[in-house]
Amino acid sequence: MKRVISLLALGLALGCGSDPPPPAKTADAPPPAAKPAPAPIANNPKPDDDPSKGNINISDEIRKACGITDAEAFFAYDSANIREQDKAVLTKLATCFTTGPLKGREMRLVGHADNRGEDDYNMLLGQRRADNVKGAIVSAGMTASKALTTSRGELDSTGTDEASWSKDRRVDIVLGS
Repeated sequence: MKRVISLLALGLALGCGSDPPPPAKTADAPPPAAKPAPAPIANNPKPDDDPSKGNINISDEIRKACGITDAEAFFAYDSANIREQDKAVLTKLATCFTTGPLKGREMRLVGHADNRGEDDYNMLLGQRRADNVKGAIVSAGMTASKALTTSRGELDSTGTDEASWSKDRRVDIVLGS
């Protein structure tokens, strides 16, 4: 028994059982292979939910006060990224609410989703859309506390096919109270 304990103590003292040092890098070693892109989710509840077909819808009241044209008021957006060409409109909104006619007013950003998928999923998706647009507007100069976000998820959806579902996937920008 003493011999087992002695061997165990000697092993611990010499560092046995610890992680081996990393292998030394050599100049001719090939770089590690890049990880492949993740495969699409097989059970996506919205397989045809093309984020480039979502919209930001600016209320008539805000469009008139800020001088935003019809063409600028309703534009495509990606739920993860605001497109470069859309930043001009968001900058115009930020300016209007910080130094323009709507200075000091609040805006509400209301995210929506179409009626496919689970209720909780759609509520979170609507919130992510609203938060994404808020982030872009705040980056353009809007005061964060004056841009309030919420989600309606699929509560207001009316779509029954891709053309109408794409109208359900949006962020509405309206004046706050």
